[in-house]
Amino acid sequence: QVQLRESDPGLVKPSQTLSLTCTVSGGSITTKSYYWSWIRQPPGKGLEWMGAISYSGITYYSPSLKSRTSISRDTSKNQFTLQLSSVTPEDTAVYYCVRATRVVVTATDFGSWGQGIQVTVSS
Repeated sequence: QVQLRESDPGLVKPSQTLSLTCTVSGGSITTKSYYWSWIRQPPGKGLEWMGAISYSGITYYSPSLKSRTSISRDTSKNQFTLQLSSVTPEDTAVYYCVRATRVVVTATDFGSWGQGIQVTVSS
């Protein structure tokens, strides 16, 4: 019943900051006890959990991406946002926003997923 949809970031060039917004309907991002995550899948590779924000606004990040990642939310719009700075072509992937009852999500069996958005980093 809950629906999540990722925004289209448009053209993303190397060294820029990627910004993606997940718009949630059918449920509140402040409802206990859910975590709202960003997950990506590069071509030919597995799913990579990037980070999450809890229903109370606490953030969690993958150690490998922490230095470049920021997750925030706008409760009035029922949205949460991913910012990934200093992007390179290796950041090319399908990006998903996810609702789950656990912080780290690495399989599609768990949680509610957005459709995913293709992000290509290229000059």
